[in-house]
Amino acid sequence: MLDKLLSLFSRHETTEEPEIETDLAAASLMLEVSWSDHDVGAAELLTMRRLLSELYDLSADKVEALIEDAQDRLSVNVGLHPYTSFLNEHLDEEARFQVICALWQLALADDRIDKLEEHTIRRASDLLYLSHSRFIEAKIRAKTMQP
Repeated sequence: MLDKLLSLFSRHETTEEPEIETDLAAASLMLEVSWSDHDVGAAELLTMRRLLSELYDLSADKVEALIEDAQDRLSVNVGLHPYTSFLNEHLDEEARFQVICALWQLALADDRIDKLEEHTIRRASDLLYLSHSRFIEAKIRAKTMQP
């Protein structure tokens, strides 16, 4: 009986997830914003691809793989915290600000900002330790960058 108990405690199943990278964390946040209003449109997907390519200098194939990986992760673990925590550890304030600018551009892709998208961006901004003024600055910058 004691051997059975000890064997239960000695068994270790490691379910380590693959390493998160900066581009994957940003892609995951983008998908969270896109899905927050329950309507992911073609314009949002196109904008997401463009933003990831521009922010991280990625090829089209790498962007597609990144989005697919982010979708897989988000189907299992919904939420901003793992990704914002990673970005806080690996990016300076200006780079985190650029991520929030990208999230605003994504929200504006369909020419309107849904209140759920704005709420998700606000939460991400808070978790990335950006001030309210930087949050608003990112929104204004995104509006001026719209095509």
